Amino acid sequence: QVQLVESGGGLVQAGGSLRLSCVVSGGTFSRYAMGWFRQAPGKEREFVTAVTWSGYTHRADFVKGRFTISRDNAKNTVYLQMNSLEPEDTAVYYCAADQTIVLHTTAGPYDYWGPGTQVTVSS
Repeated sequence: QVQLVESGGGLVQAGGSLRLSCVVSGGTFSRYAMGWFRQAPGKEREFVTAVTWSGYTHRADFVKGRFTISRDNAKNTVYLQMNSLEPEDTAVYYCAADQTIVLHTTAGPYDYWGPGTQVTVSS
């Protein structure tokens, strides 16, 4: 059974940084495309960024170069480095694994999800 567990969320002031981690167990991590999504209160879950098994990345326009996704296949871990955080970034952040080789920017194709980690940015 594939399990994902996020960590690294918390409370940070605007302009600050956080690094989220997502550890994957029970599957073949190196073959998954990995994505980060977020969901703010009252809003739909939205795509943040993703990386394919080969290292190709794509990110949402609102990231504006502030967020970077990376993966360490030896540690079965994907990271989300978030800099210059804004109050609008406040949300629960989820990592997800996709067994296909295509990078998807919608939630539907992802097969496995973590429980999420809360990120709160104060003004």
